[in-house]
Amino acid sequence: MIDIKTYNLRDFGIGQRKQVDDTPYGGGAGMVIRVDVVDAAIKNLKSKIENLKSVLLTPQGKKFDQKTAVRLSRVENLLLICGHYEGFDERIRDLVDQEISIGDYILTGGELPAMVIIDAISRLLPGVLGKDESSTEESFNQKLLEYPHYTKPAVYQKKAVPAILTSGHHQAIAQWRQEQSLIRTKTRRPDLMKESP
Repeated sequence: MIDIKTYNLRDFGIGQRKQVDDTPYGGGAGMVIRVDVVDAAIKNLKSKIENLKSVLLTPQGKKFDQKTAVRLSRVENLLLICGHYEGFDERIRDLVDQEISIGDYILTGGELPAMVIIDAISRLLPGVLGKDESSTEESFNQKLLEYPHYTKPAVYQKKAVPAILTSGHHQAIAQWRQEQSLIRTKTRRPDLMKESP
């Protein structure tokens, strides 16, 4: 299924203290991750791991979406490079295959974006979810939000499950779900409808 390994940049750090960052040229707050350290790490891992694609997690990257998750789920070996400082030396961008952002906000580090990406990719792999078709029916795969779900009890505080779902008519249920997906997308996320080709 999936094998996740973590690598410590300090293993490739400079000097006795294994330094991975330094103060920014031109001054300013925070520390910047060094290009030589990241370069050494990438080269080391590429020498050991075949077909390794590297992704820099940065708010300046391309916005992560379901389409990107599907594409990355087909990558044999993926290296997610997380920062935890003021940022990365600009020259690191030339060392990676892609830059990804999980949204228009700033986090304290790249660990949470890495977990988001790993989760989104993992659930697309065969055998991760209970049924392989589960991931293909969900929100964003068709640029639509997912239809409403219901379970027992059939009636709760006078709110009943839609009768169609208990009818046993699979074609009618599929049509209802498609209609509900469209309605939900139009009312909650109309931007997704505009993005459709």
